[in-house]
Amino acid sequence: MDDTAETRRIATAYVDALEERDWDRLATLLAEDVVYEMPQTRERIRGRDTYVRFNVEYPGDWHLRVRRVVADGRHAALRLDVRVGDDGQDACVWLEVGDQGRIARITDYWPEAYEPPAGREHLVERW
Repeated sequence: MDDTAETRRIATAYVDALEERDWDRLATLLAEDVVYEMPQTRERIRGRDTYVRFNVEYPGDWHLRVRRVVADGRHAALRLDVRVGDDGQDACVWLEVGDQGRIARITDYWPEAYEPPAGREHLVERW
């Protein structure tokens, strides 16, 4: 399998693991030193365990559905339908797969900038 096909598979598996709340599977897809960023809130999370915990603790009944995946080599862009209760919005996620075949960098883009909800300060750094 070439890099692009493998990156596409990893990107889809990443969203599936999140949607299914399969935290062990999610962890296997991430590099130990993964970096997760949300430019709209200026938040950054470093490390696999912290990122998994962030998702475990994320409030609400959220759901993800892939609308589109574009992959090129070790990079993928995903357009997601994100739902929390009755509210829905589109999000774009950029993934970079590292040398070990695990996700090394994740950048989530949301439609509008917003202040992050309280309660996750112990997991993130602001820039």
